[in-house]
Parts: sequence; structure tokens; C-alpha cells
Amino acid sequence: MPNKKSAAKALRQSAKRALRNYKVKHAIKDLVKDSQKMIAAKEKQAAEKVRAAIKVIDKAAGKKIIAKNAAARKKSRLMKKLNSLMK
Repeated sequence: MPNKKSAAKALRQSAKRALRNYKVKHAIKDLVKDSQKMIAAKEKQAAEKVRAAIKVIDKAAGKKIIAKNAAARKKSRLMKKLNSLMK
């Protein structure tokens, strides 16, 4: 337990931010998984799903929820799979 008022507030803020970050990270994971499944099934809406995933990844990187290199890596891998489907 925090002894000071400011430490208690910092703990509340930290918990709130951790929950928010957790939700965003799992949204990214879900979108990436869905995109990969659609690509594997060679569905036509795969490109739209990938675009949605990239948008969420970029937003998370902009808010520093995930590192920019991790975001770039995820986007690159998704696009690589999508482009292999298009050929």
C-alpha cells in the first residue's frame, strides 16, 4: 500500500493505463490472427482486414503502447503474407 497521497494516485493511474494497454494489445493480436486466418483461407476481404489491423497497430505505436520496431515488424509480416496471396 502506498503511504503518500501522490503514490496512491500514481498506483491508480498505473492500473488504469495497464488495463487500457492490455485491451489494445489484445485487439492487435485478435486482428492479426483474424487477418492471417483470412489470408490462409484466401478470402477476398483479407486485404480489408489487414488494413484494419495495420491501422490499429499504427495507433498503438503512436501512443507508445507497442514499440515502433515491433509495429513495423508486425505490419511487414502481415503485408508479406497478403502479397504472397495476391500472386
